[in-house]
Amino acid sequence: MVWTAKILSLYPEMFPGPLGLSLAGRGLKDGAWNLEVTNIRDFAVDKHRTVDGSPFGGGAGMVMRPDALGPAIDAAIAGSEAISRVIYFSPRGRVMDQAFMRELADGPGAIMVCGRFEGIDQRVLEARDVEEVSLGDFILSGGEIAALALLDGVVRLLPGVTGNSASLEEESFADGLLEYPQYTRPPVWEGRAVPEVLLSGHHGNIKEWRQRQSEELTKERRRDLWDRRNR
Repeated sequence: MVWTAKILSLYPEMFPGPLGLSLAGRGLKDGAWNLEVTNIRDFAVDKHRTVDGSPFGGGAGMVMRPDALGPAIDAAIAGSEAISRVIYFSPRGRVMDQAFMRELADGPGAIMVCGRFEGIDQRVLEARDVEEVSLGDFILSGGEIAALALLDGVVRLLPGVTGNSASLEEESFADGLLEYPQYTRPPVWEGRAVPEVLLSGHHGNIKEWRQRQSEELTKERRRDLWDRRNR
């Protein structure tokens, strides 16, 4: 089965966006992954295609209605019974990390709900067992940008998308560390030389240097990652 993303959005024209380019776009064209985008307004219950309402109890903004979003999720699930994981992009959710990307890439795909306004009716989250995830501790206008970021992180892990699979094993977060510094030609640029060990051809010394650099960078810049790795 081809890994499939089912996007529910009020702005379906935002997809595939940048995912239609580079490796992700080539993979989409070659059938390494599949993208289905649905307009939530198609499931509105009135002639005006209304998908939002004022929040009960008062407050600013509007809330996405359950009688439009619920059926949209149901239709996405019914379209492929193998894909039942439903993700909603919310600042209340688990922050996406590389482990989450790999976990998602190992499955058949996911249904991704892109919210707008002040959020979606809580009853939808409970009734459809929706998983809340977050791009980070900041607010976006909607879930579409977060969905694009998640898809970019997942799709590159799929077979047939990234040409050199070895590069995926040595990048940041692959083993809980930040990636070591990278260098290329010329060997001297603006008076700055490439570390001699990288020019030595001694693979054991190079590997040791890279490991040490990764550890030092992680301890200096992301102490949370270092502490988590060394518990």
